[in-house]
Amino acid sequence: MLVVVHIKEFWDHLSTETKQWLMDNPGSVIVPRTLTAIINGQTGQDSAVDIHGGTVLTAEDQQFIQDQAHRQTTKADGGPKFFDAVGPQD
Repeated sequence: MLVVVHIKEFWDHLSTETKQWLMDNPGSVIVPRTLTAIINGQTGQDSAVDIHGGTVLTAEDQQFIQDQAHRQTTKADGGPKFFDAVGPQD
């Protein structure tokens, strides 16, 4: 049996490094046991884990992480860019 984690609920309690790992791996369905232990320590939760020590992200949390990764990329790019549509003058 796999245990479900609700990252969205605890996002503000996670370290920058933990958030970055999640955003770098937005397609992950199962959070590895090492990261599960870190998340449990950072959130104060002691959620149960599967026999391998991992937990499962909900589809909602996967979407949330993907949205966070997209926002981070947009911030790093400086947001939307606008260009003049005027060509060179002859």
